[in-house]
Amino acid sequence: MIRCIYTFANLLFVFYSLMGMSDKNISFHHVEAKAGDGVFSLLRRYQLADEYCNIEQFYTINKLTKSDFLSAGREYTLPVYIYDYNGQSIRSTIGVDDWQKALRIKEYNEWLQSNKLRSDNYTADKKLWVPYHELHCASDEGPTIAKVSATAKTEAFKKHEKKYPLFGKEYEKIKVVDESLKGQVFYLVSGHGGPDPGTNYDGYSKKICEDEYAYDVTLRVARNLMQHGATVEIIVRDKNDGIRDERLLTCDYDEYYEGGHKISRQQLARLAGRTKVINDKYKSYKRSGYKNQKAVMIHVDSQNKSKRQDVYFYYYKNSKSGKALANSLQKTFKAKYDQYQKNRGYKGFVKDRGLFVLRNTLPTAAFIELANIQNSQDHKRILIKENRQALANWIFEGIIDKP
Repeated sequence: MIRCIYTFANLLFVFYSLMGMSDKNISFHHVEAKAGDGVFSLLRRYQLADEYCNIEQFYTINKLTKSDFLSAGREYTLPVYIYDYNGQSIRSTIGVDDWQKALRIKEYNEWLQSNKLRSDNYTADKKLWVPYHELHCASDEGPTIAKVSATAKTEAFKKHEKKYPLFGKEYEKIKVVDESLKGQVFYLVSGHGGPDPGTNYDGYSKKICEDEYAYDVTLRVARNLMQHGATVEIIVRDKNDGIRDERLLTCDYDEYYEGGHKISRQQLARLAGRTKVINDKYKSYKRSGYKNQKAVMIHVDSQNKSKRQDVYFYYYKNSKSGKALANSLQKTFKAKYDQYQKNRGYKGFVKDRGLFVLRNTLPTAAFIELANIQNSQDHKRILIKENRQALANWIFEGIIDKP
């Protein structure tokens, strides 16, 4: 008899959940978006972006399309249930009998408090936060990452590992955490390469070259995208370099275009060559039904050595989608500076410019200048590996949230 009552209670819980949280003891959590927030960055703040069903549920409960912007200051509903904690146990509060699930939920609530995303422990304020994926992401194909213990989680991730030797031995293994970017194609183009190293600086024990730093950041962006199931075409390649953590990256001249094509010594031919590689692939993907395709060109600028230059962005004036992409990138960077360097200010800008690669590339395109290679303060942005990774992370966030 007790077992029947318990089963009936579970059915009631599922019924109320599917009916839009009509149970008075359960609600969704709401949060105000910050400047620069996109869907992924907002969900990542609450450790929700690694489960695709959380992302889908966010769009659903907020009645958003995947091309919508988030508005700073507006309140959005997170895929996190708020239960009235019964003071006895997590399992009896949410009506489950899974000890591992209860442990994960307990640890999640403790993590929220330690990161100041909630002020009190659930045992004190009687509010238990439960991520959507813990209750609604089961699969007939086997346990999801949200459903398994820490040991099983490691095994599940191993099944989703891919190996990409172009990233180098230290970074070649990629954990695919979800497929939220499946069906999207990104063309990543690091500036210059081959016989053209771009601009350079001679003030250290060895010369530093633009193309090496642009390439390193580009590979880091590619890796981020691949972790979320994106199709990534790395247009300029170097089979020997990979992602490197050294401060002074060695200049070389052995880069080539994807497909093994040689990079020309003549400037216009170089630009036309990389554009052709992109456009040929774009047409092929389009014929196969891919609608969301973006190109990002990454460079390092050279100006007067006294001029500090924040990361800035170009787009082609006749491309509305290119302008939207460049603005998204700039908005993301501004938000990150506001968050991590509040008193510094950010002066990175967005401008239209008729560059060959922007005029002639078929997919939506934006052009990025990471720093002034002649300025010693700007060097910190590109020489320090953690900063190169931060640049890649912010570029990643800026290009995934917008059309």
